[in-house]
Amino acid sequence: MIAEHDLADRRQGPAVTDDLEGRGEGGGLLTEVDWRWVFAVNLPIGIAALVVGRSALPKPAARETGPLPDLLGALLVIVSIASLAGALVQAPDQGWTSGEALLLLTVAVIGGAAFVLRSLRHPRPLFELDLLRLPRFGAANAGSLLFGVAFSIMLLSNVLWCQEVWHWSALRTGLALAPGPALVPVVTVLTTRTAQRFGQGPLIAAGGVLFAGGMVWFAIFASVTPEYVSELLPSQLLTGAGVGLALGTLVAAGVHAVPGHRAATGSALVNSVRQISATIGVAVLVAVVGSHVDATSHHDFRVVWYTAAALGLVTSAVGARLSRGRGQGPERTGPAAPKGAEATGRALPQTS
Repeated sequence: MIAEHDLADRRQGPAVTDDLEGRGEGGGLLTEVDWRWVFAVNLPIGIAALVVGRSALPKPAARETGPLPDLLGALLVIVSIASLAGALVQAPDQGWTSGEALLLLTVAVIGGAAFVLRSLRHPRPLFELDLLRLPRFGAANAGSLLFGVAFSIMLLSNVLWCQEVWHWSALRTGLALAPGPALVPVVTVLTTRTAQRFGQGPLIAAGGVLFAGGMVWFAIFASVTPEYVSELLPSQLLTGAGVGLALGTLVAAGVHAVPGHRAATGSALVNSVRQISATIGVAVLVAVVGSHVDATSHHDFRVVWYTAAALGLVTSAVGARLSRGRGQGPERTGPAAPKGAEATGRALPQTS
């Protein structure tokens, strides 16, 4: 939404959606019909998931009748993240000391602080933040946040570069960027046994290094003259392999670190961190590159590419930290888990 707003005058924002979905056919919808139809791609998938889920998923023994989670807390975190993203996007054009930017930053800080305090005191908080005190769970979520920011920077920057600097169409851009997302599930499946044998830490560490290598490659070799095979394709293959190793593994490491009786709330926190990181990543990219992208933006793109690479290397350090605790089961916090309640340590990776 942020990218689309700032780039609306050039009507290229929708291509971001195509790449985030990782589907070449999305580019066809953008160019042949209308960009709004790209959102309809998820409708049949969602309906099919509901139909299959009703028959395949286990039904709960009893309907949940307890009170809802903290709705005010939900509002506070939404306002805080939205204000932070807005400040990062508006500040480069209006100045970091402008009234609007300072107001948004103030709202973000106050809203975030109020959310944390309320979550620590509320009987049914939106997020159980005390889970972050668990060393492995906290480390996995820190890695998810950092890698999620880098991941979002990579996705959106590639789209903008191809369309605004190389002047490719949405369809050509989608097809050119397909090898990276296509490699993610392949790498994830092929390394499942490796994760079971050696733990999640080594995979995260390797994934961070590969991802950083892909970003550095493009930062060094990318030129305003399109050279797909020698410039973009190697970067796509390296980052795709890195995402396949690290992204889903970070989610699994976080879920596995939570005691079984708190797996639901822990999993919700893990996935929320990923979504928040995506918002921050897009905002950081727009803040650095700006709303007007062309061949003169080469230096700004290199800054964000090197930033994403640095975040990938920090993620590798998180993986090394998790490797030192390999073999540990779920960490204990609060009341003991009910008998037989153990975390599975598995989570479905998501790349959008």
